[in-house]
Amino acid sequence: QVQLVESGGGLVQPGGSLRLSCAASGSIFSIGAMAWYRQDPKSVRELVAVITSGGSTNYSDSVKGRFTISRDNAKNTVYLQMNSLKSEDTAVYYCNAKITPGTWYRGEKDYWGHGTQVTVSS
Repeated sequence: QVQLVESGGGLVQPGGSLRLSCAASGSIFSIGAMAWYRQDPKSVRELVAVITSGGSTNYSDSVKGRFTISRDNAKNTVYLQMNSLKSEDTAVYYCNAKITPGTWYRGEKDYWGHGTQVTVSS
């Protein structure tokens, strides 16, 4: 069974930094794109950043220049480095990955982590 487990959330002051991690585990044939989403109680879940298996990245306009997504394919892990944090970055951050489970290719499935809370407040 494939699982995504996030870590690294917490409370930080405005202007501070946090680094989120998300590790995929279980029986995995391959991993395609990996992404971070976020959701606060008043909004729908939004895409923050995505990275392809080849390393190409894309960001939402609201975090461009402040956040950096990266991945370690050997560790099946994706990271989100968040700098210059603002109060509006407060949300639950979710990891998403397109994963082919098992031992042979039979198509990708969408997997989600349970989320990690990021709170930016003084």
